[in-house]
Amino acid sequence: MQWRSILVGLVVLRLSLSCMLWLAFGLGPSWGFNFHLGFNLHKLDLLFREEKETEPRDNSWSERIHGPRYEETETTCASAGEESPKRSYLSFFDGNKDEYVRRYSSFPDTLKAKMKDMAKEMFYFGYDNYMKYAFPEDELNPIDCEGRGPDVQNPSNININDVLGNYSLTLIDTLDTLLVLGNVSEFQRAVKLVIDTVSFDKDSTVQVFEANIRILGSLISAHILLTDPKHPFGNVGFEGYDNELLHLAHDLAVRLLPAFENTSTGIPYPRVNLKNGVPPDSVNETCTAGAGSLLVEFGILSRLIGDSTFEWVARRAVRALWNLRSNETGLLGNVVNIQTGQWVGKQSGLGAGMDSFYEYLLKSYILFGEKEDYRMFTAAYESIQNHMRRGRESCNEGEGDPPLYVNVNMFSGEIMNTWIDSLQAFFPGLQVLNGDVDDAICLHAFYYAIWKRFGALPERYNWQLQAPDVLFYPLRPELVESTYLLYQATKNPFYLHVGMDILQSLEKNAKWEYHTSCFRFLH
Repeated sequence: MQWRSILVGLVVLRLSLSCMLWLAFGLGPSWGFNFHLGFNLHKLDLLFREEKETEPRDNSWSERIHGPRYEETETTCASAGEESPKRSYLSFFDGNKDEYVRRYSSFPDTLKAKMKDMAKEMFYFGYDNYMKYAFPEDELNPIDCEGRGPDVQNPSNININDVLGNYSLTLIDTLDTLLVLGNVSEFQRAVKLVIDTVSFDKDSTVQVFEANIRILGSLISAHILLTDPKHPFGNVGFEGYDNELLHLAHDLAVRLLPAFENTSTGIPYPRVNLKNGVPPDSVNETCTAGAGSLLVEFGILSRLIGDSTFEWVARRAVRALWNLRSNETGLLGNVVNIQTGQWVGKQSGLGAGMDSFYEYLLKSYILFGEKEDYRMFTAAYESIQNHMRRGRESCNEGEGDPPLYVNVNMFSGEIMNTWIDSLQAFFPGLQVLNGDVDDAICLHAFYYAIWKRFGALPERYNWQLQAPDVLFYPLRPELVESTYLLYQATKNPFYLHVGMDILQSLEKNAKWEYHTSCFRFLH
């Protein structure tokens, strides 16, 4: 078993701040991608300039960023009106090569060092204040500067209770980041603190998906870092470690298993009580991403402990969802009844409720080499291209808008609404892993243009109105991961500039000073 490959996969899945750090440092493994890049990156230059003078708002998603008036049609996101030539926002970057070269063709070592220090300071500002004001609770409430766990007074507050389980979530979730920063002593101290203080014997009802990606994945990742004989981050083990993190991961996974029981389809319940199993009042509906994004962590756990149970239940859930896809389009919906197999939510897209289902198909194949996973992914990718993609056929040339992926009805492929959400920004990174780098460059440019305009990705963005529908950004890492993977594929310093811009935006917009401590989410 090549544990280094598994480790890299886990870190890619959980990149968040770690990915930001690697991008800012110019670090990370050279993955050896050697794709043809027909896309001229110098065309991106003007796209990211601040809007000084803009036309009145119109109906085209690209032209509301920069450009002439368009009129929407049924077959594409937009087409040119008679009074304007057909132009995409990328056409505005022709003739600016010198400006592009000046701004983006290099990223000096001195600037890398500066961004490295900035990233470290940002991390320790959050980590140190969590440890000072919040540990052993799950997270720091940045406004009140105190710890926060599950909302026991209001069980219906799922925004909090799905994630927080009264198990020191932030400490567990930052273990691998400490090693990315090179802080071996603090990593070892944090591991010992987890071993000594964390227990999952809690009367806490949590979302299976959230517990899996944040806690189970973190414990497994840290365990592999401690025991991998190849020492990808150096020899970080310490005397007396006896696989305690792996035992904790196993214990948590056993407590999640009741979610897979007593369902007619094999698709798990969305929530489980860590002490008592599935709550009596649990709903029979779950989202595709939540039920279909467990295979990486469950699969690695099975292979580490030699018990196939966990990988088996996760694969059964993926297969059950896959068998419910539309015969007409090959698409899946976003919400399904786990008992009847009927689709409750018929929207198919790349964002909330769907995103990580596609991601886990490809990354599971990369980790485990199971051809079934890749067959499902390639079929899903083809359906996405056939039914969700709007815009011109080629990303880099031709008339009309560059591609955009819209939310459609899973059975008909017809557009259901005119918004995208920030979670969709993971897709360019997935395209890189699949070798579709040209399209990844183009789609990434669209999301980054939105970021530049607002200083963050709105949770929902209306591509027809060219305005946010939901006005907050909960520090999502998807655009960072796509930026990181594009840099690894192209080694173009432009993406280091993107990483720097993201760091600076977070420092400016998402930090809260409460005396000398604490930070807050952007409102």
